[in-house]
Amino acid sequence: MRLVIDTNVIVAALLTPGRTPDRALAVALARGDTLLHDARIVEEYRDVLARPKFRRVDPARTAALLASLLAHGEDLGVVAPWVGALIDADDRAFVEVALAGRADAVVTGNTRHYPTDLAFAVLSPTELLARFEAPY
Repeated sequence: MRLVIDTNVIVAALLTPGRTPDRALAVALARGDTLLHDARIVEEYRDVLARPKFRRVDPARTAALLASLLAHGEDLGVVAPWVGALIDADDRAFVEVALAGRADAVVTGNTRHYPTDLAFAVLSPTELLARFEAPY
């Protein structure tokens, strides 16, 4: 699958090891799914994970997860803007990368923030795991 991972999924995975977001990322990585990003998304990942409130997360675990996500990723470079309306303007980069990269899904803890009428699914980590487990 071609996936765009919202920052909130990475944060949840780091804060709650072994729980659904962590398991969803682990399965996506183990399957060899392509994780799409651009410089804006990588910058957001790094900025958010460097916030003081996340200092309790082992820095080595944070660095390893981010390195793994990027190693399994595809950097799309500069992507075309999308001018549709969003509940949270900070989600624009994720939508634009999903469209440019022909993503199968955006994986997010805030599914209601994303439009559902575009060329990709909007899935929670739980929904992503269910898709992985579904027979083909």
